[in-house]
Amino acid sequence: MAKAMSISATKLMSAVQDAVKAAVEKHPKLKVEPSNLSIGYLIWGFPVPENFNAFSVRETQAFAADVAAGLGRGVGTALGTHLEGAVFSHGGHLIIGIPAPPEVLFER
Repeated sequence: MAKAMSISATKLMSAVQDAVKAAVEKHPKLKVEPSNLSIGYLIWGFPVPENFNAFSVRETQAFAADVAAGLGRGVGTALGTHLEGAVFSHGGHLIIGIPAPPEVLFER
């Protein structure tokens, strides 16, 4: 069994913002500034604006992959060694992020 890691919510949000900023530079059509996180069972991520509905699944997934790569660099091994981008859509809401890591503890 892998050892549980911990990360502060503040550090995670900062890493997400940095990763999104870098991904937006690579994908200038996809504008988003995350101001909150969605931490769920299936995916950890951030809600995106409705204008993302105009983009293809391929474009959105590529953006998610770049955010995940940047997030991996930003928080190191606290969330795992290889993060994959994920896109979750339900009830008209779209969340971009990573699959929920199995063993992460948050600390203040």
